[in-house]
This record gives sequence, structure tokens and C-alpha cells, in this order.
Amino acid sequence: MKLPIPILYNRVRWLVNLRWIACLGVVIVVWLASAVLRVVPDPAPLYIIAGAMVAYNSAFAILERLRDWNDTNLDRNICIQMTLDQIALILLLYFSGVPYNPFIFYFVFHMTIAALLLRGWAPYFFAGLASLLVGLVLLLEYLGWIPIWRLELEQGSHALGGPINELDEAYLVGFFVAFSTMLWITVYFTSSVHNYLHKAQAVIRQQEKMLGISQLVAGIAHQISNPLDGIQNCLKTIGRSVKDDQRLSKYVELMTEALERIERTAQRVQTFARPHGLKLEATDGNKAVEAVVALLGNTQAQGVEIVVGSSHIPPVLSDQYTLQEVIFNLCTNALAAMPNGGTLSVRTFLPEVEEFSQFRKVAIEVADTGCGIDSDNIDRIFEPFFTTKSHSGGTGLGLTLCRMLISEMGGRMEVDSVPGRGTTFRVILNAIEHNLEIQKES
Repeated sequence: MKLPIPILYNRVRWLVNLRWIACLGVVIVVWLASAVLRVVPDPAPLYIIAGAMVAYNSAFAILERLRDWNDTNLDRNICIQMTLDQIALILLLYFSGVPYNPFIFYFVFHMTIAALLLRGWAPYFFAGLASLLVGLVLLLEYLGWIPIWRLELEQGSHALGGPINELDEAYLVGFFVAFSTMLWITVYFTSSVHNYLHKAQAVIRQQEKMLGISQLVAGIAHQISNPLDGIQNCLKTIGRSVKDDQRLSKYVELMTEALERIERTAQRVQTFARPHGLKLEATDGNKAVEAVVALLGNTQAQGVEIVVGSSHIPPVLSDQYTLQEVIFNLCTNALAAMPNGGTLSVRTFLPEVEEFSQFRKVAIEVADTGCGIDSDNIDRIFEPFFTTKSHSGGTGLGLTLCRMLISEMGGRMEVDSVPGRGTTFRVILNAIEHNLEIQKES
């Protein structure tokens, strides 16, 4: 998941500030190693590298204040900084006795920072780059193709401080394999944990928002219900007065039916906004899909083909009728997105196993080949009262309520859409294992 630009920009600034501390640390460590401990006989190359770090960090600090940042150049800026840092670190290690220098493990910090700031393949690229640089230096030193810079350790510690080309080949290979795998494992676990926490934070923020919205919606529905009762009573009185006028009686009947629809909608909104009646139990996802498809009626006249794909899935923990209502809502939205016909696909399947999840998951997917959702709107479709169908009476509450109900059942909703090609909604629910005690709420 991509970080917002303001957050990413602040972390770029943090990276620049952190490097100032690193530059100071390099100077102090080199001075201690050369002047106090006397294990580095020639510190000049190390001071030159430290000066180069100060120079390019100054350039990044200036660039950070002068440039207008966007997604692309922020990522590029971070990648350039990380690459220069890795080159600087391997040079520092080369001039101070690889593989005897314990600061070689500082590459782990690079991997952690890359996994926190970058997404996709980029952190793994830097794990590969670090492995390549260290392996190349070890190989060239072992072959004698480049000068060997060694630490001046105490006499008698030849096994630790001797030239690298005197070390056993198996030791060098083992050292390189252990070092490389440590970097890759660090990137994998850091990326996994960071992505999981980011998703968890997004869910928490959404639930807090939905809690406030549900209270607002319930209050509005309640305020609507009160005057509706008075209007309906008045209409009944008027109806009795004009029962001899067929035309006026018909108007009163139409108004009464409209008010009843409004009242049912208000009651439904209140039920959704305060979902106290969910009964969580073992529910067959395939049967829920079959029931909804049967309710859709004959859509062939609209030129829509319905394709149902059922997989062998375990039961899910949900409210049976609420789940059907959510699926039905998604299907009707899909049909509305295909006024000229198309294909509505409803299927169940087992998604990939999620990291850090204690439950297996079951997915129910509703896909259409309709007009799709614009990229500007895809992040807003679950917002209360947001709708692109206001001209046809859309209220913008359907998807919001669906997401709230699925969340109440311990699941989540996902959406993918390509404008002009269609939209896919997925309902992800917890599967019920044989050893899982079914929870019931009333």
C-alpha cells in the first residue's frame, strides 16, 4: 500500500536528518579506531568517504527544500539516497577490514529503512544490491585483484585479522550466504509487518468513521420517522373524506404507498446503523449466492448473462440473511452498471493465506463488465452519502452500509475497477474451522 505523499515527504526529511547523525558517527568511530585503538593504520580513505557523505547529504537537504514533490520523484529520491548510502558503507567496510569489521551488520538498518519507505520490489532490490557489493568485495580480495585493507589486531589472532585470501573458502561462502539471507529475511519480515500494521490502522480509522456516521444516520432516520407517522395519520383522514372522489382517492393511495416506502427505508437505515440483530453462525457461502441469484429474476431480457462459480469452501461466520442482502446489493449495483448488457459473475473461492491472520478466509466475488469506476472515485465509494447516481435517486448509503455490516461480521470488503472494463467487489469473511467455537450475538 502506497504511503501518502505528505507522510513520505516527512520520512524523506527524516532520512536526511538521520544521515547527519550517521556522518558524525562515522567521523567519531574512525577517530577512535585510528587514534585511540590504533586498529586502522590509514584512516585517510575513511575520512574522505565521510566527507563525501556530508557533501551528498547537503545536496539532498537543499534539494528537499527547493523541489515540488510527487509520487515519482519522491521514490526516485529515496532510491538514490539508499544507493549512495550502500556504496558509502561498503567502501567504509572495504577500507577497514571486511569481513572482520562488525559494522558490516549495519546493512540491516538499510534494509529496514528501505522496507519502511519503499514498496513492491524496491526493498528486495536493495537487499540484492547489498549482497552483490559485499560478495564482490570478498571475491576480489580473495582473488587478489584489489588491495587488502586489514585491521591491525593483536598478535596471535591471525584467524581473525589475517588477509582474507588466507581464509578457508567454506568460511567465506558460509559468511556470504548467512549475511545475504539475513538481509533478505529482514526485508521480508519488515515489509510484512509494516504492511499489516498499515492495513490495521486503515481498518481502525474506517471503523471509527463508521461509528460516528452510524450514530448520525440513526439520528436522521429517527427524526424522519416521527413526522412520517403524523403525515400518514393525516392522509388517512383525508382519504376518508375524499373516498367518493376516485381521482383524489388514487392520489391519496399513491402518497400513502410512497410514505410507507420512506418509512421502511428509514427503519432499514436505523437497523443498519445500529446492527444489534446480527446472529453470527455457520453460513454456507455457496447457498447464499444461489439464493441471491434466484432473487435477481430474469435478467436475460436486459442482455445480462449471469455466471455463477461455486468452489468447495468451508462455512463462514456471518448472519445468513444479512450476507444475502449484501450480495444482492452488490449484484444490483453491477446490473445498474451494465445498461447495455454484459456479464455478471458471482463466485466463491479460497483466497491466499494471509500473514498474521489466525483464521482462514473465504471470498465471495461479484464482478461485472460494466462502465467501471473512475480512479478519482474509487477511494470514495464507501464514504457515506457519496454517489455517482444522484440523478437516478442514489443516496450513497448502499455500499457504506454493506461495508459496515461485513465489518460487524468480522470481515472486510475490497474493490478493483478498470474504467470501461468493469468492477469487482470481494467480500472476505472468516471461515469456520472444526475447532472454532461459533459465536452468537443477539
